[in-house]
Amino acid sequence: MLTCGNNPIGVCSWSLQMAPQAIRQAMNQLDIRHIHLDLRPWCIEQSAEYLDFIRNADWIISSTMIGFPQEDYTTLDTIRVTGGIVPDSCWDRNKDIFLSAVKVTAELKAKFLSAHIGFIDHRDIEGAQKLLERVRFMADHAGSKGVTLLMETGQETAEQLKQFLEQLNHPALGVNFDPANMILYNQGNPIDAVDVLGPWIRHVHIKDAKRTAVPGTWGSEVTWSQGDVQADRFIKTLRGAGYKGVLAIEREAGDQRLTDIEFAVHWLSQL
Repeated sequence: MLTCGNNPIGVCSWSLQMAPQAIRQAMNQLDIRHIHLDLRPWCIEQSAEYLDFIRNADWIISSTMIGFPQEDYTTLDTIRVTGGIVPDSCWDRNKDIFLSAVKVTAELKAKFLSAHIGFIDHRDIEGAQKLLERVRFMADHAGSKGVTLLMETGQETAEQLKQFLEQLNHPALGVNFDPANMILYNQGNPIDAVDVLGPWIRHVHIKDAKRTAVPGTWGSEVTWSQGDVQADRFIKTLRGAGYKGVLAIEREAGDQRLTDIEFAVHWLSQL
């Protein structure tokens, strides 16, 4: 089982775009056992076969993950409106999806459940308060089952997320730190953000990107260490912050994902 120093190396299940059996084969090929597990096939598609396989797989689940059906990532504007638990018309359905995800996460004995909560806008006082109350409800429920809810970075600056976390001050709330998201959404420097969010970082994605030259548009995801994250500095900064958790490789673009993931595994294990 490969590591990067003291940090186990993992992979995000959805990055492989494979059936569970093929994911297991790929992980064996990569010599990794830790997985950030997508729960959408069960919580949204109700695939009992998927859940049965996961229960019997010889994996270490570093965290589970849930997304929501209405999310539209076509542009920054569409995801701002549709992302996470922000849309009022979808809250009842999304709440049920989340409750199901917490139940399965606890059954699988995983400690963390990650999600994109949606854009935090402190200028919208009513909207920010509503989001605060929904996240408090989610963290309360997760905590009652022994699970910590992880908010993923990127859709706001590190300082804005810190303000939100400090307002909630909840023991069952943390951060899934994705350095590339901060570049894709053009929301600051991920290395500086480690210092800002360090006390809340519980899980980390290994993903890289290049910043957009056109404000208001997406940046572009690239193979790990080939973008603006500054991979060497990022890992050193994480270590300096005392992070000892899993480094879960995420690749959501390109047509050779397994090759790109294998490259990242080699890079990390040789560091």
